[in-house]
Amino acid sequence: MLKKLRPLVLGVPLLMAQGAQAEDWQLARDEDGIRVYLTEVPGSSYKAYRGETLIQADVARIRQLQEDVQGACAWIHQCKTQELLRQEGSKSWTRTVFSMPWPVTARESLIEVTTEEEGDSLVRRLKGVPDLLPEEKGHVRVASVEGYWRLEPQDGGQVKVTYQLHNEPGGSVPSWLANKFVVDAPFNTLKGLRALAEQQ
Repeated sequence: MLKKLRPLVLGVPLLMAQGAQAEDWQLARDEDGIRVYLTEVPGSSYKAYRGETLIQADVARIRQLQEDVQGACAWIHQCKTQELLRQEGSKSWTRTVFSMPWPVTARESLIEVTTEEEGDSLVRRLKGVPDLLPEEKGHVRVASVEGYWRLEPQDGGQVKVTYQLHNEPGGSVPSWLANKFVVDAPFNTLKGLRALAEQQ
């Protein structure tokens, strides 16, 4: 069983497709042991993504990397800075700033993370809380975020990691960038996490 709940991390701005069925997901990238699926979200111009991979490590090791809020910025796609704002029991609140290519303004994401233990598995539910702090100049506040991380132990000492998310990034984002981000974000984030988790 997993031990006590501790500080959480998990940025990357992006809402689980409400009511999306499995057949709605389309494979967008399958490379290096990582699969990325996309689906349309009713009422949104932005697609939801789901990334899946197997990591040769245990849940505790992956959890440790995710709970290192500042350090996790090194493997989260386009993360510039990340900080833990506060923690109360199974809930934590994080602030993440994401770099964006010129001329798009950097994005700031405020997320409430709720940890749930399901046997030996761990689930972290992500929910945007854009009104948690006053807005600052120099960033565009991400309007909504919803999704989750799921860590599921497998045979052979592996963990299946699923990262699913959707967001409304706020402001104006070119379609080419939005379409690229929803594939690159889960792929690069999972690849970075896996590389660190599997280091001896």
